[in-house]
Amino acid sequence: MFKWIEKIFNKPKTQIGFDFLKTDIHSHLIPGIDDGVKTLDDSIKIIESLYKLGYQKIITTPHVMKGLYENNSKNILNGLDLVRSELKSRGLNVHIDAAAEYYLDYNLEKIIKSEKLLTFGDNYVLVETSFVEAPLNFKDLIFKLQLSGYKVVLAHPERYHYLNLSDFQELDSKSVFLQLNLLSLLGYYGSDAQIKSRELINKDLISFVGTDCHNIQQFNFYKECKFLKSFAQLAKSSRILNYEL
Repeated sequence: MFKWIEKIFNKPKTQIGFDFLKTDIHSHLIPGIDDGVKTLDDSIKIIESLYKLGYQKIITTPHVMKGLYENNSKNILNGLDLVRSELKSRGLNVHIDAAAEYYLDYNLEKIIKSEKLLTFGDNYVLVETSFVEAPLNFKDLIFKLQLSGYKVVLAHPERYHYLNLSDFQELDSKSVFLQLNLLSLLGYYGSDAQIKSRELINKDLISFVGTDCHNIQQFNFYKECKFLKSFAQLAKSSRILNYEL
């Protein structure tokens, strides 16, 4: 059951649109290569819906995870071409690019040494970890990515049970950018993620906002965000970088 209390009792004075974001930097919209959309038709429906919501650009980010989602730059970019071709055939002029959401593990350490990672904007790379515990080499991997010239963006930090406010502040001090999932504001991932998302917003620690959209069912909730005070706070923050991409 989602937490709608904020929506009912703590509305902003005016509805906030999605125009202040302009670009979505986290989604799973290449069909059939991870736990995201399964069909090309669903991919196009979501992209068109995001455009109507106010997004001008979409950077989709398939999982790269050893043993589960064995994706690489080649098959991700081939999938991007497929989506772009279908958009063009339907006359939909929506700008879509692709990066990746890399799982922080020893396999990523090998990838860093052997190939260029898929990034967005000014060499930003999106990474994630287990939700229940940090990898043993968590800080070391982040440092190696930074040493290789990447700007590390930690996906949905509010969803990691092992991280708290002091951890978020430490990551921020080490130039790790934090990306919030919109659905966390609604309690979609549980009350813990919702509470942490508000803490991150109140402390102005968020640099990127993402839909992390996997399917059409999730999409139906995004428009509810414009009724939230926490969403209005994000719109006022000078730290949000989506619009610059």
